[in-house]
Amino acid sequence: MRYRIFLLFFFALLPTSLVWAAPAQRAFSDWQVTCNNQNFCVARNTGDHNGLVMTLSRSAGAHTDAVLRIERGGLKSPDASEGEIAPRLLLDGEPLALSGDKWRISPWLLVTDDTATITAFLQMIQEGKAITLRDGNQTISLSGLKAALLFIDAQQKRVGSETAWIKKGDEPPLSVPPAPALKEVAVVNPTPTPLSLEERNDLLDYGNWRMNGLRCSLDPLRREVNVTALTDDKALMMISCEAGAYNTIDLAWIVSRKKPLASRPVRLRLPFNNGQETNELELMNATFDEKSRELVT
Repeated sequence: MRYRIFLLFFFALLPTSLVWAAPAQRAFSDWQVTCNNQNFCVARNTGDHNGLVMTLSRSAGAHTDAVLRIERGGLKSPDASEGEIAPRLLLDGEPLALSGDKWRISPWLLVTDDTATITAFLQMIQEGKAITLRDGNQTISLSGLKAALLFIDAQQKRVGSETAWIKKGDEPPLSVPPAPALKEVAVVNPTPTPLSLEERNDLLDYGNWRMNGLRCSLDPLRREVNVTALTDDKALMMISCEAGAYNTIDLAWIVSRKKPLASRPVRLRLPFNNGQETNELELMNATFDEKSRELVT
């Protein structure tokens, strides 16, 4: 998975806890829910689905922006001779009819953004065990779906309102809070003054000095120092530290452009742990695009 970090706003975003509401991610049996910092949530089935995926997304707030998709995919495209999925859908072994005329149906994709259609479909399937395809081994396990829907309701504070998917109530739609506001950030000069030859040499010398104190497995003769102007007074310095057959891991610092040079390490953290020991993001095969001001890893 590739990550893009906009360093144009890097300095303004350092205290992230002051800028964003906390995102969330939870797994419920065979379903996973991810909500961003504006409580836009996406739920989808996981596990051994063999290429039959159901995705449900919903925005925060009183409006009822939601989209439901069922698609047949996988690592390979379905065989051209395979039948359309809509008439082959089964719920616990019985035909699953798509009620209403608000579905957009193509051979291997079913989509609807109609609130009533989505609500009726979820009510029909949420107590079931699995959606499968006739004459196929594809399956959407429904174990965890109801808990995933309840999590979205709770995250968006819909529980007890008319718009809730699971624990409905009498509260009107306007009782649901809007998406959390995002604080504005100061725009850093997108076109900093290029590094002069003297600045570049000073930064490279500084990088070589820093390199001597690093605990890196990469042979010192193979380590590289790269420097790029970020602002008129700050530069990005990256030093290759670890390397395998195909991947290189860099360490990065924000460094002042004028003497005496001072630096602080760049530490990027993912909002979710995903079972790893740390949320810290390694800069693997990292590149910095000077035009877009993106650090890609």
